[in-house]
Amino acid sequence: MAQVEIYTTPTCPYCQAAKALLTRKGVAYAEIDVSRDPAVRDAMTQRAGGRRSVPQIFIDGHHVGGSDDLHALDRDGKLDPLLAA
Repeated sequence: MAQVEIYTTPTCPYCQAAKALLTRKGVAYAEIDVSRDPAVRDAMTQRAGGRRSVPQIFIDGHHVGGSDDLHALDRDGKLDPLLAA
């Protein structure tokens, strides 16, 4: 199973939607809350190529984008192969 990291904030509805999709797929993920530490958000922004919005999702260290991107991968049948790696 792939290693999934998701940068979030507690009240973000897009974060909730992305986590719900991963949970429905039975995928364990590491959640990193960026709301309390600017250095953690800065690290996320660096990893995400300048994107500061949440969520930012990484699968096996590869940046896949935000919630809309994750759902698009799922709709296109490309998410399951990434998660199975």
